[in-house]
Amino acid sequence: MTPPYPATEVPPNLLSTARPTITRLVRALDERLPQGGERLDEIARYALLPAGKLLRPLLLVESARAVGGDYDAIIPAALGVEYLHAGSLVHDDVIDGDVLRRGRPTVVARYGVEDAVVTGDALIMGMFAAVTDCADHGLPADRLLDAVRVLARAGVDLCRGQAMEAELRGDPRCGLDPYLTMIALKTGALFRGACQAGAVLGGGSPAEQRALTEFAEHLGLAFQMHDDLLPHTSDTRTSGKSGMSDVANGRPTFPVLMGYAMAGPAGRDALETALGGTLPAPEALAVVTELLESTGALEAARERARVEVVRAKECLTVLDSSPSTAVLAAVADFSIDREL
Repeated sequence: MTPPYPATEVPPNLLSTARPTITRLVRALDERLPQGGERLDEIARYALLPAGKLLRPLLLVESARAVGGDYDAIIPAALGVEYLHAGSLVHDDVIDGDVLRRGRPTVVARYGVEDAVVTGDALIMGMFAAVTDCADHGLPADRLLDAVRVLARAGVDLCRGQAMEAELRGDPRCGLDPYLTMIALKTGALFRGACQAGAVLGGGSPAEQRALTEFAEHLGLAFQMHDDLLPHTSDTRTSGKSGMSDVANGRPTFPVLMGYAMAGPAGRDALETALGGTLPAPEALAVVTELLESTGALEAARERARVEVVRAKECLTVLDSSPSTAVLAAVADFSIDREL
């Protein structure tokens, strides 16, 4: 098959290093949920294909291979982490009322709330089945149990982060520390879970597992910090999703919190009004973007994300240099070098 993976979605430096794994993952996704299945499979396939960036399954595979894991044996678990990620996104779009993702209607916009909730549930449950399928490739039961434990905890942490995000909504005065805790849970959890589970399944030593887990923690922070910049630096056609979702839902994102700290009283009042839900979303976004540019918060946020990438790549020095560590380093660079 021709993988439904657009070459323009990632920069050439990542695509060239990750292409073999990405191609294999897309083929496996297609084979696991073939066209023409029952309705639930149809909707799940819509949520998964055409594929997104596939960063989490890529991280799981390359973390496993970086510590000596077998390629074929790891693929089912990699699909599992993508199911978990996709299921969480389906639920996110229901909660936020978003109608666009990856440049097309969200699952909830196309199929409705009931089917979206059920499909999200099914994808999340499918993670457990996919990981245990690694037993068919000879992986020992103790590794599978540990990997399931890691990914289940990551899923719970993701939910904890979502609940914490709701607490912070509409309050740019909340400060950076609660925000950093929230994104370490909401976004970082699946990066951390993918790398740690990969290291476990690949038979990595405790030191290798720690290094890959710490790499993922810094990567998750960098990825979300940069993601928060996109509504102010990319348009919907480039990013494939609505740039107004954050302001429409009153989210105090990383650059917004930095802008609030750097602004004077009038700027802080403007931010509170923009996140308070009284302005139309386009107007609120324009107010926020102008203030972030004038205070220098956008550049300050970019620089902090760069620092997290440097820290992430430093963690990889514990591992032997290999094609897999090169892919992991390229993912770290990509996390802050993208427009989607």
